[in-house]
Amino acid sequence: MAQQKMTQLEEKARTWLKERGVTLDDIADLVYYLQSKYHDDLSLEECKYGSIGFTNYGFIDKQKPGILEKLNDKSYGCNTFLDDIVGAIAAAASSRLAHSSASEEEIDD
Repeated sequence: MAQQKMTQLEEKARTWLKERGVTLDDIADLVYYLQSKYHDDLSLEECKYGSIGFTNYGFIDKQKPGILEKLNDKSYGCNTFLDDIVGAIAAAASSRLAHSSASEEEIDD
């Protein structure tokens, strides 16, 4: 898939997340957590693409795996709603994987 140029907004969001200790790998780990049981050969690299929706958000928000647990811990600093934002990004990327897999299955049928 061709690499698209980052918008100013995306660049700013990535910088903001990085300043608060959140990496794209952290988000990819969450996507992997949500989707690995549905995709036998899923890699962390595949978990780093964009998004199409916010399904899975409620589940990951309640579970608080990986970086979300750390961001939700008050001793990690003041990160009001940052766990929610990161969880939403991971849930959206997870949705994209789920939808693209469903589309591939429809083509195969």
